[in-house]
Amino acid sequence: MLDVISGMFSGSALGVLVKTSGAALTLLVVVPALMKLFLVTVDEGSTAIRTRNGKPIIRRSRGADDGRGEVVVLRPGTHGAFPIFYWYRLVDVRARSTDLPARSLTAASGHQHLVHASFDWRPIVSGHDLRVLELDVVNVRERAGNIVGAALRDLVHQLDGAVLPPNDLLSPRVVDACSDLVRTDCGIELLRVIVTGDALTDGYLLSQAITPRPADPQSAEWDAAASVLATRLSSV
Repeated sequence: MLDVISGMFSGSALGVLVKTSGAALTLLVVVPALMKLFLVTVDEGSTAIRTRNGKPIIRRSRGADDGRGEVVVLRPGTHGAFPIFYWYRLVDVRARSTDLPARSLTAASGHQHLVHASFDWRPIVSGHDLRVLELDVVNVRERAGNIVGAALRDLVHQLDGAVLPPNDLLSPRVVDACSDLVRTDCGIELLRVIVTGDALTDGYLLSQAITPRPADPQSAEWDAAASVLATRLSSV
């Protein structure tokens, strides 16, 4: 047994063992490390922008009106990467939701609505839109929120009555009114606008409570709801 073991570590046998171990180590460690270093895998729900020296690579588009060009986009899959010259930056392109601040909006009939709303959006996977999203806009959520909020305000100003339409009617109108501007300025796709809360403001309710009613048999009756509301607001 000792002779067999000593024979393995003598002369040519030791050289064969070293070569075999080196080959196995290369296949198990070195080759996967190189593949991981020179291959980029982009998962579903993400995309990547190719960069050089930390800056996105911009290609000039022929015939583009603004002349701003596009970034190089890597879609989901496996791509070759050269760390010396090119690298990449992952961008999450899944849909997400952003809340709008509560706002008091006045309808055409004078009704005031305290509106809580949110909008769903996602980045558009194209070279021009991702460049706008990543480079040209400082705060995409704030800019898109201002655009959507302005469109919602303008639509509410045109509505009559004390109740806003349901979301399945109101949302498409808001999206149609500002989706193009949101894409141009922010590089994102506006999916829907959802009104999560709609309440008449206390100012409107108080004005209705203290407004004199026309003379009729029922006007002399005591309005309990108006009295309670006026008492609550005056105590505040």
